[in-house]
Amino acid sequence: MLAALLTLVALWAAQARLGVSTDTGELFAKSLPWKQRQMAYARDFPQFQDLIVVLVDAVPAGPGQEGVAEVADVTADQLAAALAADHVHFAEVRRPDANPYFQREGLLFLDPDELGRLLDRTIDAQPFLGALAADPSARGLFAALSLLAQGVERGAADLSGFEGALRGFHGALAQIAQVGVAQVGVGQVGVAQVGVGQVGAGQVGAPPMSWQSLLGGGLADKAGRFRFVLVRPRLDFGSISPGGDATAAIRAAAATLPFVASGLARVRLTGQVPLADEEFATVAQGAAAGLIASLVLVSLWLFLAVGSWRLVLPIVLTLLFGLAMTVLFATLAVGRLNVISVAFAVLFVGIAVDFAIQFSVRLREQQLGLTLMDALDATGRLAGGQILIAALTTAAGFLAFVPTDFVGVAELGLIAGAGMLIAFVCTLTFLPAAIAA
Repeated sequence: MLAALLTLVALWAAQARLGVSTDTGELFAKSLPWKQRQMAYARDFPQFQDLIVVLVDAVPAGPGQEGVAEVADVTADQLAAALAADHVHFAEVRRPDANPYFQREGLLFLDPDELGRLLDRTIDAQPFLGALAADPSARGLFAALSLLAQGVERGAADLSGFEGALRGFHGALAQIAQVGVAQVGVGQVGVAQVGVGQVGAGQVGAPPMSWQSLLGGGLADKAGRFRFVLVRPRLDFGSISPGGDATAAIRAAAATLPFVASGLARVRLTGQVPLADEEFATVAQGAAAGLIASLVLVSLWLFLAVGSWRLVLPIVLTLLFGLAMTVLFATLAVGRLNVISVAFAVLFVGIAVDFAIQFSVRLREQQLGLTLMDALDATGRLAGGQILIAALTTAAGFLAFVPTDFVGVAELGLIAGAGMLIAFVCTLTFLPAAIAA
């Protein structure tokens, strides 16, 4: 009855006061010189700390093709705007590859030969671009194309400079015909929104035509296929996945974007926070699975060792009671568990069971000529000192971790060391009482 009461107290205290910290920055003592330098760097450059890197790219229209660069640009801009408005989950959102200065003055950074080729293509397309500038709509687009056709009929037009543009329009319109979309427009961001129809989520419709590829040639490839959105989330270190809420918010925002919903663009996550969340989730799952597997295997070995469920059940109850008391000690002495010290549970079950096995085997030996109560008394006198020595030596091994500056290991050593002494007390008090009951 006392053990049951103490177990309830331990569970209540753990629920109310025992926390879980997944902040790896707290695994080492802050007094270490390198740790102080690391904290100073984090203070001076917070924009590089705890990042979620969002990768946005356009889905290729087919094998051997590339996605439309403007699709990735527009999607990244829309996603950055949506995340910047969410102050609950995000502290900062920025696009390093969309700096206004480089968007405005980027041509200054080209090699002279590349700049010359780009200007030549722009000059060749000037009549066509002039018509579109005057009427940036589907009407203006087809009006410009009709002027080209009239010039060809009169023999006054040379289409060599327009071959790339015409092939691009032909390809876009052919893809529209294939997916049954007849919606053509010219966007306000320099994107010919050709073939963006009501396509079901997860399906790739006709991609917009790329003006960058049309007029810029190979220069559009210099930016690469990915666009980046850097996000600093508000982390919850009391959760096993500190960035889980922020990650879910990013995925929810991305799912509402038109190009993502139509399958023309995709959004993927990487960076410090998602990788750390994955690692922490693996640790938590491993700890829970390890504890359950330990209890199952221990029960099997117990039955093989003592040969009677009449002894196996009290031993398992002793392990659970000792584990509850160790959790109570961790709550009062440490107050929180980290990603390393959470392993104390598996260590406790794996080692403390040896004490109970030793007691039970001695008990069966004493029962050959004594009553149960006399056998328990004799076993306690005979095996108590041996179990105490084993508990002290094991505890000393764990407590040797305490003086280290590796706080995560030091806390594990403190909790596991105390757990061995708790296991000794439980083995000589609760276990005999449970057997006698």
